[in-house]
Amino acid sequence: MGLRRLVYRAYQRNVMRGLQPDAVPRHIGVILDGNRRWAKNSGLDASGGHRAGAAKILEFLGWCDQVGVEVVTLWLLSTDNLTGRSPEELAALFQISEGVAGEIAATGRWRVNPVGALDLLPGATSARLKELEEQTRGVDCPRTVNIAIGYGGRREIADAVRSLLSEHAARGTTIEELAELLDVEHIAEHLYTKGQPDPDLVIRTSGEQRLSGFLLWQSAHSEFSFCEALWPDFRKVDFLRALRQYAQRERRYGA
Repeated sequence: MGLRRLVYRAYQRNVMRGLQPDAVPRHIGVILDGNRRWAKNSGLDASGGHRAGAAKILEFLGWCDQVGVEVVTLWLLSTDNLTGRSPEELAALFQISEGVAGEIAATGRWRVNPVGALDLLPGATSARLKELEEQTRGVDCPRTVNIAIGYGGRREIADAVRSLLSEHAARGTTIEELAELLDVEHIAEHLYTKGQPDPDLVIRTSGEQRLSGFLLWQSAHSEFSFCEALWPDFRKVDFLRALRQYAQRERRYGA
């Protein structure tokens, strides 16, 4: 075990030395998958897996900070989860999400930005996330963590279109006029992540190779990295491998 650690550390140092600042993603999206399977493998209930996954988040953000990532989007809970999980598991998830968001805010190094259908969450959870958003708004750094909770990509696009229509209705724009001027940038300006760069890299753990509705609009030109490790077992060496793969790819837009 000691030898393995030494090998990993040597590998990490080697990859870190080879990373050029201009090859580091500005924005990384992460689908934190595998918490429940990890819990089952460990003989724990689902909430034990979610707590183990939450404990990994600050460590992961430390790695991102170290290499200069500016924006991280963490998918903690989908809109599908809101109807597909038991009330007991959801209650634990809401509590855990509030706790980890508070821990991120307490570092003083990241702005907390909740993204998702906050109106679908319990009032206390929604209020806490908004409080942390306001609390970290003045953090003097360029780093932002999007906490995606109650999030679904299709819902986000629908909300963006709804917001766009409401804005133009208030201006007195007719449907015909809006149809004439509408383009993709107008919709992008109403997404949950408006004003942020789109994700350069999306990481999904647990071996699943699909987006499941994560950042559908924003990931049109993203690179993807799928890792076999369950999220609580995700290591720095896995992260660095994803960065190295990203740096080695020739990004092609539109092909």
